[in-house]
Amino acid sequence: MTLATLSPRAETTVRIVAPVTVGLLVLGVWQFLVTVVGVSDYLLPSPASIVEELVAFWPSIVSATVITGTNALIGLVVGTVLGVGLAALAARWRAVDDMSAPIVAALAVIPIVALAPVLNSMFGADSQFGRQAIAALASFVPVFINTLRGFRQTLPVHRDLMRAYAASGGQVFRTVTLPTALPFVLTGIRIASSLAVISALVAEYFGGPRGGLGGLISTSAASSAYARAWAYVVASIALGLLFYLVTLGIERLVLRRIPTGGAR
Repeated sequence: MTLATLSPRAETTVRIVAPVTVGLLVLGVWQFLVTVVGVSDYLLPSPASIVEELVAFWPSIVSATVITGTNALIGLVVGTVLGVGLAALAARWRAVDDMSAPIVAALAVIPIVALAPVLNSMFGADSQFGRQAIAALASFVPVFINTLRGFRQTLPVHRDLMRAYAASGGQVFRTVTLPTALPFVLTGIRIASSLAVISALVAEYFGGPRGGLGGLISTSAASSAYARAWAYVVASIALGLLFYLVTLGIERLVLRRIPTGGAR
């Protein structure tokens, strides 16, 4: 029996139960390796000790998650606005497309570990701007690439038909180009959401104000509090999943409510 032969409710149940079951099995094997086989906490703290640290340092974890999440959210919003705006210009004018291509290619390969210390030094030890800028840069690239691809999906015959109806350029964009590109835009934002969290976390390793998850992971590991470091890692994973699930939910809601020019 495959998922295709199941009822929608049964398929949904399987999709939820299967990963939960695998996760529980992994945690069970993990705990077994530490408690029975005797793997050192230095190499791999047990899930039980990680949960203990989560409970003990819960206020600190929540505070750090808010800081990192805020930086990632600001970066995601800024990167999305810039990505969609530049993609619209590149789709409209060939000269902008030619000029933006090498810039986007360069931004796509910038190493965060090299850029983070530079930006933190530029904007000071008390500013979160460097981390937000890095999250924005990481978000910008997938949003721009997907949005530009979406803008190019509009068929010339559709644009010609709108012009035959004496539609202005803005009307063509709002009624034909943007609805066609909308699925691509939302996909780019969904991809960028995880990258924004990862970039904000990595940037927190390299200077700047303390308090974010990345900085606390580094500090805990440096002080040999490995279970505590893993607790902050768990919070980072939860934050990344939250960003992904929220953007995925928004994508499905928008595509369900707003008619688009075609499927991906």
